Amino acid sequence: MIIPQPLQPGDTIAIVSPSSKIEHDYIKGAVARLESWGYRIAIGSHAYGAYGNFAGTPEERLYDLRQALLNPEVKAILCARGGYGAVHLLEGITPQEIRDNAKWMIGFSDISALHAAWVRAGVASLHAPMCKHLTIEPESQASTTYLREILTGKMPQYQVKPHAFDRCGTARAKVVGGNMAVLCGLLRTPYDIFQENTILFIEDIGERTYKIERMLYNLELAGVLPRLAGLIVGQFTDFKEDAGMCATMYEMIAQRVSQYDYPVVFDFPVGHVTENHPIIEGATATLSVTPQGTTLTF
Repeated sequence: MIIPQPLQPGDTIAIVSPSSKIEHDYIKGAVARLESWGYRIAIGSHAYGAYGNFAGTPEERLYDLRQALLNPEVKAILCARGGYGAVHLLEGITPQEIRDNAKWMIGFSDISALHAAWVRAGVASLHAPMCKHLTIEPESQASTTYLREILTGKMPQYQVKPHAFDRCGTARAKVVGGNMAVLCGLLRTPYDIFQENTILFIEDIGERTYKIERMLYNLELAGVLPRLAGLIVGQFTDFKEDAGMCATMYEMIAQRVSQYDYPVVFDFPVGHVTENHPIIEGATATLSVTPQGTTLTF
């Protein structure tokens, strides 16, 4: 895997909207925050756009993403928001183009589709907060601080309190993952991010327990779950627990992986929440789960 070069003061970060349209003030807020860190900002031609639910037509959104990727002056790409639409762009960028222009691509949620493209190309990317977070959260907020540090080359170490469903153990492997619904939609395609001997992290929003269970069964029957090196269970938000499932979301996930012996950590700060710690997709990390808590070290 290629790890993109650290950014230097004065480097340019491009902001593009590859998925859904976004409130303009969030882009403006992110610009102010990133400029305060010493970076120049280039805003995609269609970043403020609107085409139905999207920030532009597929062609417009692809144009902005390609411009940001292929411009040697741009050192990182910040996706404005998720929503839906990144899948429209996957076939418009080749793995060789991503690899020849290796740079940080930043975002989460629907942007998991682009992370899959970067992993396929052998380039690490940042599953991390986007424009809204950079606008409304304070400078001192932990996930904001971690993002700033990673961009300058400082690799993070995260410490998480123990959870009742944790399974102890240690794994050192490549980390991949993201939004469950988006990634499961790419199963058995060239963008299938689920690989054996990796540490997988998962999160989702608005998906009921039975839908996540269905996805996990898919991964189990496909041979993915049995061959993981470790599992990081992040935040599942904006849904109601279903008593008819006879298990909470976390209980169900714990049951689905109970037969395996790799380390599992629950309630990790990643997902559609304020504490959305940046995960370096494709990088090697050490996951250590103990009775005292969990450490993830890149």
